[in-house]
Amino acid sequence: MADSSSPQSFFKKHWDGYKDFWCERFSFLSNYSKFVKRDKPLPPWSESDVEAFIAFDPVHGPATAREAVNFGLTGSVIGAVSTAGVSWKYSRSLHGAGLSFLAGGVFGWTFGHEIANHWLQLYRLDTLAAQTKFLEWWEDKNERRS
Repeated sequence: MADSSSPQSFFKKHWDGYKDFWCERFSFLSNYSKFVKRDKPLPPWSESDVEAFIAFDPVHGPATAREAVNFGLTGSVIGAVSTAGVSWKYSRSLHGAGLSFLAGGVFGWTFGHEIANHWLQLYRLDTLAAQTKFLEWWEDKNERRS
């Protein structure tokens, strides 16, 4: 019989606390488990299926996040061209300008999406609920087909 001061109970208590901490942080994964742990996986969907969901569900459907892509592309172009231009101006190194072009594109894409996040107020969207709602809709639609 192990008492409360035994090493096993000490490690078990800490392990349970550690496990509870991370289970709480990743609790959102339980929303997807019914779609991931299926006997027969969901078939892939197309762009037209996404458009049909947007038209079907007025709350979770409007894809304002797609408008953020334009901000990302604009930021990517500005970041890539400006950093490559500065790199070329001061170093005249082709590989340096190429790497600056790639890095500037990635950084510009990130900054563009951050601007879109605030401009379009995307931080107010519950993306987890929208994804779950779409997967439920897609599952129901495919069950009706078969």
